[in-house]
Amino acid sequence: MKKNFWLLKTEGEVYPIDALKKDKKTPWSGVRNYTARNYMRDEMQKDDLCLFYHSSSKENGVYGIAKVASAPYPDPAQFNKKSDYYDAGSGKENPRWILVDIAFVKKFKKPVLVGVMKNDSALNDMMLWYAHRLSIQPVSEKHFRHIEELALE
Repeated sequence: MKKNFWLLKTEGEVYPIDALKKDKKTPWSGVRNYTARNYMRDEMQKDDLCLFYHSSSKENGVYGIAKVASAPYPDPAQFNKKSDYYDAGSGKENPRWILVDIAFVKKFKKPVLVGVMKNDSALNDMMLWYAHRLSIQPVSEKHFRHIEELALE
Protein backbone atom coordinates (compact mmCIF):
# COMPACT_ATOMS: atom_id res chain seq x y z
CA MET A 1 0.00 0.00 0.00
CA LYS A 2 1.37 3.41 -1.00
CA LYS A 3 2.25 5.75 1.86
CA ASN A 4 0.81 9.25 1.71
CA PHE A 5 2.36 12.40 3.13
CA TRP A 6 0.48 15.30 4.69
CA LEU A 7 0.81 18.75 6.19
CA LEU A 8 -1.30 19.34 9.31
CA LYS A 9 -1.86 22.92 10.42
CA THR A 10 -2.40 23.81 14.04
CA GLU A 11 -2.24 27.13 15.80
CA GLY A 12 1.05 27.05 17.66
CA GLU A 13 -0.41 28.80 20.70
CA VAL A 14 -3.35 26.36 20.85
CA TYR A 15 -1.78 22.93 20.22
CA PRO A 16 1.97 23.09 19.55
CA ILE A 17 4.30 20.20 18.74
CA ASP A 18 5.35 20.10 22.42
CA ALA A 19 1.76 19.31 23.42
CA LEU A 20 1.65 16.43 20.94
CA LYS A 21 5.03 15.22 22.24
CA LYS A 22 3.65 15.22 25.78
CA ASP A 23 0.33 13.61 24.79
CA LYS A 24 2.03 11.10 22.42
CA LYS A 25 -1.26 10.72 20.50
CA THR A 26 -4.38 12.85 20.01
CA PRO A 27 -7.60 12.83 17.99
CA TRP A 28 -7.31 15.44 15.20
CA SER A 29 -10.73 16.83 16.07
CA GLY A 30 -12.65 19.96 15.25
CA VAL A 31 -11.92 19.94 11.50
CA ARG A 32 -14.93 21.57 9.84
CA ASN A 33 -13.82 21.90 6.26
CA TYR A 34 -15.20 19.36 3.81
CA THR A 35 -11.99 19.03 1.79
CA ALA A 36 -9.90 18.39 4.92
CA ARG A 37 -12.57 15.98 6.19
CA ASN A 38 -12.51 14.10 2.90
CA TYR A 39 -8.72 13.72 3.11
CA MET A 40 -9.07 12.18 6.58
CA ARG A 41 -12.04 10.01 5.62
CA ASP A 42 -10.93 8.84 2.19
CA GLU A 43 -7.16 9.10 1.84
CA MET A 44 -5.30 9.15 5.15
CA GLN A 45 -3.97 5.77 6.19
CA LYS A 46 -2.43 4.53 9.40
CA ASP A 47 1.32 5.29 9.46
CA ASP A 48 1.16 8.05 6.83
CA LEU A 49 3.67 10.75 7.81
CA CYS A 50 2.64 14.36 8.51
CA LEU A 51 4.52 17.64 8.64
CA PHE A 52 3.37 19.36 11.84
CA TYR A 53 2.90 23.02 10.87
CA HIS A 54 2.31 25.90 13.30
CA SER A 55 0.09 28.59 11.76
CA SER A 56 -1.20 31.84 13.23
CA SER A 57 1.93 31.81 15.38
CA LYS A 58 4.77 34.18 16.09
CA GLU A 59 6.87 32.07 13.71
CA ASN A 60 4.87 29.97 11.24
CA GLY A 61 6.52 26.84 9.92
CA VAL A 62 7.05 23.11 10.22
CA TYR A 63 8.06 22.16 13.75
CA GLY A 64 8.27 18.39 13.45
CA ILE A 65 6.76 15.17 12.20
CA ALA A 66 3.68 13.23 13.27
CA LYS A 67 1.98 10.18 11.83
CA VAL A 68 -1.56 8.98 11.32
CA ALA A 69 -2.24 6.59 14.20
CA SER A 70 -5.74 5.28 13.46
CA ALA A 71 -8.30 4.56 10.83
CA PRO A 72 -10.86 7.36 10.34
CA TYR A 73 -13.80 7.50 12.74
CA PRO A 74 -16.61 9.96 13.63
CA ASP A 75 -15.54 13.09 15.50
CA PRO A 76 -17.39 12.78 18.84
CA ALA A 77 -17.44 16.59 19.27
CA GLN A 78 -20.13 16.86 16.57
CA PHE A 79 -22.61 15.09 18.90
CA ASN A 80 -21.73 17.01 22.09
CA LYS A 81 -24.11 19.96 22.54
CA LYS A 82 -21.59 21.68 24.83
CA SER A 83 -18.79 21.50 22.26
CA ASP A 84 -17.77 24.39 20.01
CA TYR A 85 -17.81 21.77 17.25
CA TYR A 86 -21.37 20.52 17.85
CA ASP A 87 -23.32 19.96 14.63
CA ALA A 88 -27.07 19.53 15.11
CA GLY A 89 -27.40 18.34 11.52
CA SER A 90 -25.02 15.42 11.91
CA GLY A 91 -26.48 12.06 12.84
CA LYS A 92 -24.80 9.08 14.47
CA GLU A 93 -25.97 6.80 11.66
CA ASN A 94 -24.41 9.06 9.01
CA PRO A 95 -21.91 11.38 10.74
CA ARG A 96 -20.82 14.45 8.85
CA TRP A 97 -17.42 14.95 10.52
CA ILE A 98 -14.60 12.43 10.63
CA LEU A 99 -11.19 12.43 12.29
CA VAL A 100 -8.04 10.36 12.65
CA ASP A 101 -5.69 10.05 15.59
CA ILE A 102 -2.27 11.66 15.18
CA ALA A 103 0.85 10.45 17.00
CA PHE A 104 4.12 12.24 17.74
CA VAL A 105 7.17 11.14 15.74
CA LYS A 106 9.78 13.87 16.28
CA LYS A 107 10.34 17.54 16.94
CA PHE A 108 12.84 19.37 14.76
CA LYS A 109 15.80 20.92 16.58
CA LYS A 110 14.90 24.12 14.76
CA PRO A 111 11.68 24.67 12.84
CA VAL A 112 11.63 25.13 9.08
CA LEU A 113 10.02 28.56 8.97
CA VAL A 114 7.62 29.71 6.28
CA GLY A 115 10.06 32.32 4.96
CA VAL A 116 12.71 29.67 4.35
CA MET A 117 10.19 27.44 2.58
CA LYS A 118 8.78 30.26 0.43
CA ASN A 119 12.28 31.21 -0.73
CA ASP A 120 13.20 27.63 -1.64
CA SER A 121 12.52 26.97 -5.32
CA ALA A 122 12.25 23.21 -4.62
CA LEU A 123 9.03 23.98 -2.73
CA ASN A 124 7.44 26.44 -5.19
CA ASP A 125 4.56 24.16 -6.13
CA MET A 126 3.49 23.11 -2.63
CA MET A 127 -0.25 23.30 -1.99
CA LEU A 128 0.55 25.41 1.09
CA TRP A 129 1.10 28.49 -1.07
CA TYR A 130 -2.31 28.42 -2.76
CA ALA A 131 -4.58 26.67 -0.23
CA HIS A 132 -3.79 28.97 2.70
CA ARG A 133 -6.82 28.12 4.81
CA LEU A 134 -6.84 24.34 4.34
CA SER A 135 -5.77 22.69 7.61
CA ILE A 136 -4.92 19.29 6.10
CA GLN A 137 -3.06 19.12 2.81
CA PRO A 138 -1.40 16.38 0.82
CA VAL A 139 2.34 16.80 0.36
CA SER A 140 4.51 15.03 -2.19
CA GLU A 141 7.16 12.72 -0.81
CA LYS A 142 9.74 14.93 -2.57
CA HIS A 143 8.55 18.03 -0.65
CA PHE A 144 8.26 16.09 2.61
CA ARG A 145 11.85 14.79 2.35
CA HIS A 146 13.17 18.21 1.31
CA ILE A 147 11.63 19.86 4.39
CA GLU A 148 13.15 17.10 6.55
CA GLU A 149 16.54 17.95 5.04
CA LEU A 150 16.03 21.67 5.68
CA ALA A 151 15.39 20.87 9.34
CA LEU A 152 18.86 19.33 9.57
CA GLU A 153 20.67 22.43 8.28
